[in-house]
Amino acid sequence: MTAPLRIAINGASGRMGKELLACLQADARFELVHAVVSAGSVHDGQALSGTSLRYAHDWQDVPAPDVVVDFSGPAGLSAVLDYCLPRGVALVTGTTGFDAALEARLVDAATRMPLLRAANFSLGIAVLTRLLREAAAALRDWDLEIIEAHHGRKEDAPSGTALALGHAAAAARGSGLARDAVYSREGRTGPRREGSIGFAVVRGGDIVGEHQALLIGHGERVELGHRATDRSIFARGALEAAHWVAGKAAGHYDLDAMLAERSGR
Repeated sequence: MTAPLRIAINGASGRMGKELLACLQADARFELVHAVVSAGSVHDGQALSGTSLRYAHDWQDVPAPDVVVDFSGPAGLSAVLDYCLPRGVALVTGTTGFDAALEARLVDAATRMPLLRAANFSLGIAVLTRLLREAAAALRDWDLEIIEAHHGRKEDAPSGTALALGHAAAAARGSGLARDAVYSREGRTGPRREGSIGFAVVRGGDIVGEHQALLIGHGERVELGHRATDRSIFARGALEAAHWVAGKAAGHYDLDAMLAERSGR
């Protein structure tokens, strides 16, 4: 029987950190060896339910993990990178919103350690992105609209996932979203601009996340969509990524690379 992978969680008291810890309790593929929270957190030093561990605020005296999963923030990501890089420990991160200097560090780090990054760890969204990329390239002249819906507390629009879908579709057509995106329509907008990618946004209630891409031709339409009903899908996707990337050679990986290996293409 294969020994479980030793995993550490960075950002363990956050929303995603809590989901990861809950998922790990029922996942025999992993052994949790370290859980990091921010310095000054009320959780620091407290016992971690269901384990013999305590929350920590740093990376001292860590029992050599095989992989670290990070959902913290720019400062937390920088600290875990300091730990993982000299040891070659695989890192899976969903942290966003960092500056160009940290981006450059991540790019450089991927030449010396396995690093998997994603803004959205839903495996369904990863498959949707692949399908949209293929459909947008094959139906190059069809109009494309992207519709997304989220809970009423979400502050940004369109969602990062909707924008990522737009980027993937535009790139598949040899273009760029900066040129093609149309984010709002009001009044007499005139005819639709050829090659444009329209976005529509819905906000309300407790919608976890819904994304739909409409490729619209003459007399027919292709609809590609994904609906999230449980936030734990993102934690489960991150653990799938962690299990896949642990032990890989140094490199910059994403969920698409994982799916490509699984499907053989």
